Amino acid sequence: MRYLGYVFSVMFCGSYAYAQHNFNGYIDNERWQSDVYLSVIDDYRTLESINNEQIISKASPDDEGYFQFTGNQLEAEQKIYKLHVDNCASINQESNHFEGHCLDSKDILFIAKNTDTISFPLSFDAQMFCDINSTNQKTAAFIKIDSLKEDMKFAYSEFRSKANRELNNKKWFKKLQDFGESLNEPLAELYIYAFLSERSSQFHNYYIEDLQNSTYYDDLLVRLKTKYPNASYTKQYASEIASDKYMVASSAETSGFNWTYVLVGLLAISFLLNLWFVLNSKKRKAKRKADAKAQLTKQEQNVLELILEDKTNKELAETLFVSVSTVKTHVNNVYKKLEVNSREELKSLFNK
Repeated sequence: MRYLGYVFSVMFCGSYAYAQHNFNGYIDNERWQSDVYLSVIDDYRTLESINNEQIISKASPDDEGYFQFTGNQLEAEQKIYKLHVDNCASINQESNHFEGHCLDSKDILFIAKNTDTISFPLSFDAQMFCDINSTNQKTAAFIKIDSLKEDMKFAYSEFRSKANRELNNKKWFKKLQDFGESLNEPLAELYIYAFLSERSSQFHNYYIEDLQNSTYYDDLLVRLKTKYPNASYTKQYASEIASDKYMVASSAETSGFNWTYVLVGLLAISFLLNLWFVLNSKKRKAKRKADAKAQLTKQEQNVLELILEDKTNKELAETLFVSVSTVKTHVNNVYKKLEVNSREELKSLFNK
């Protein structure tokens, strides 16, 4: 299961003014020696990975392990979020920290929007998910699914024969699908769909067979378009289903079909989809930066630009013809409005 055990004791408390969020909690400082990261997951195929393009913010725990995220950058529509900690050396972050290669890490996935108030219990054990207090009934959907997957693992471990695996594959494929639909949350169903349809999964053959005989996938697309008509999740799922259906139909027509055309088509779709995600991500990042600068006064914007040029406070004062104390006041105002604590965080926000 993907829970953090006693790693996180997380309290999510949202202020109601301006739809601001306030995510806070505790980590075990003896176990985890680094920052806590908050990410938004736009691509449900990357739920398992750690990607710097998905990170919204980071927080440094205090001596007691307390951390906090505040701001108003979350969207009004429900999305998939992740809290994550790891013990990867910062010097290797570019090569293994944010590329999903850090083995010593823990995370928790949840559903949220910008007005939610959520309280997680101390333990994230499977039996504890019912204790989560939230104004959003869908917050713990992923936790419930992971609890069911733990039951599935136990069922597979009772008998390790091929016959038992085949029986369990059929049973749990349908059970997971039905459970996802019963949650009445398409994002939760996508979490299960990604798990069952993964090409390396033991369930993939059942998925291909089910795709030919079941209306479930078309129905899920309708549910996604109804609740999340403009979301990246919906567009991604529609593209994947169309591609897989084309592949299945082509295979059924003739066994001698030239798969080169299919592969080229899939590669083209994959390329276009990835290009769309990259461009969309850059557009979102540019908007976030513009929104951040818009909060500053003209003088504070001048201070920001000079800080990004590595100017010292003394150099700022000389350039702007003000005192060093005035510069310090402007710098502190910039930090406060952009929710950073140092020049390094400020440069990281605008230069990446």
